[in-house]
Amino acid sequence: MDHALRLARRGLGQVWPNPAVGCVIVKDGVVVGRGWTRPGGRPHAEAVALAQAGGAARGATAFVTLEPCAHHGRTPPCAEALIAAGVARVVTALTDPDPRVAGRGHAMLRAAGIDVVEDIRAAGAAEVNRGFLLRVTEGRPMVTLKLALSLDGRIATSSGESRWITGEAARHRVHLLRFTHDAVLVGGGTARADAPRLDVRGFGEVAQPLRIVLARGAVPPLPEGAPVWHLHGPGGAAMAGSGGIAVPVAGEGLDLRAALAALGARGLTRVLCEGGGRLAAGLLAAGLVDELVVMQAGLALGAEGRPGVGLLALSRLADARRFRLIRSFAAGPDLVSVWRPA
Repeated sequence: MDHALRLARRGLGQVWPNPAVGCVIVKDGVVVGRGWTRPGGRPHAEAVALAQAGGAARGATAFVTLEPCAHHGRTPPCAEALIAAGVARVVTALTDPDPRVAGRGHAMLRAAGIDVVEDIRAAGAAEVNRGFLLRVTEGRPMVTLKLALSLDGRIATSSGESRWITGEAARHRVHLLRFTHDAVLVGGGTARADAPRLDVRGFGEVAQPLRIVLARGAVPPLPEGAPVWHLHGPGGAAMAGSGGIAVPVAGEGLDLRAALAALGARGLTRVLCEGGGRLAAGLLAAGLVDELVVMQAGLALGAEGRPGVGLLALSRLADARRFRLIRSFAAGPDLVSVWRPA
């Protein structure tokens, strides 16, 4: 199952709206087939592993990181494929909360006389598919907030110069983050000031993340690249050439919960937010940051520099949202730390 979980991670950022699943088929102590969900969400991991195993799947054990699907979509149910292949035993890590499955896959396998073992490495499987699980249970994607900061928490000088606060190694980590997310989100200010590419570089030919701009008003087109979605107010006009999505206005800005719900309804499971400070503050204040990645460089820009997080209107320390450190490591001369809500 550990091997299947490692395979599943290969699908992160590549398989939405589907979950990232891994499958390993073992017979007589030998791996005869393995697979993971392919870009675009199909073929599913089980289908890939069964095709590799061929006739050796008969009487074998299949280790799958998520309950095999039991419904007809663009592909037949994976539970049916495992039954037809003659698998004798299926070991799963996690029950699929999708109402179309939700135990039906396990039941189908048992009805066919297959031995089913559940909840093996469930925590690891839930970790891999945090975004998919959030979309199914809460209707929104997982949000990772990335901040590239100076020692004193600034993202640019007073004149707006920001390239580059962090070094090459840290920037490579940013591209890895983009690679493992379905989409990259920025606010209108960042889009207007930087016209960012928001693409993945340094990993060869890969599926590029969707680009999303959250802005009530007009935003100039981003550079050529992956598709762009523009989240705007109900009375606003979509950016030219983008997929315009109208979301409600809350106070002076857009309703962030509604914006994320709109993304979840369209199948997104993992969104990486890369700025700016106002959007970062809004997500933090609303409790919508599921993971915080801070890349900190060894320089100070002073109080006149532009802050990484905008106004939070906090008057009491007790009102500040707390995060707990998950891990930290050096990236060249910089420090990367990963945090989650306490």
